[in-house]
Amino acid sequence: MIIILIGYMASGKSTIGEMLANKLDYRFVDLDHFIEEKENGTVSEVFKRKGEVYFRKQEALYLKKLLNSNANIILAVGGGTPCYSGNMNLILDTEHVKSIYLKASLKTLVDKLMLKKATRPLIAHIETEEEMTEFIGKHLFERIQFYNRAQIHINIDNKSKDEVVEDIILKLF
Repeated sequence: MIIILIGYMASGKSTIGEMLANKLDYRFVDLDHFIEEKENGTVSEVFKRKGEVYFRKQEALYLKKLLNSNANIILAVGGGTPCYSGNMNLILDTEHVKSIYLKASLKTLVDKLMLKKATRPLIAHIETEEEMTEFIGKHLFERIQFYNRAQIHINIDNKSKDEVVEDIILKLF
């Protein structure tokens, strides 16, 4: 089975994904890191060198490749992955795949991203909490329709990472 974690930046997809993979004895794959290995550069560098259209095409190609695997994988995808190239349809239409939306409130995301903005090129320029709230709110509004199509929704607000992992396991099995 392939378990795909979707959600906005800082919703914990990679961290929770690694923990879940360890607990279930699955292989963990972060799609962004997978792309970086294949493209010989960071996601930011690929965007700069070849543009977003190229990146989104490669992202869809590598997603499809991973979904065709027969291995047990926990796959953390980028926040935008479900929103482009029919990727959410591909995820939902692939037989051995379960999609999980790690859902966080706007406040939770703003609080987390204010602390991590230096490491996130998309939001590094944002200076105030008000600007961050506006930016994320707009982004979420655009993306929520894709995230909400996931088969399982897990609210991460006010939960430890261990509690989120346990919630996922209870809903999966």
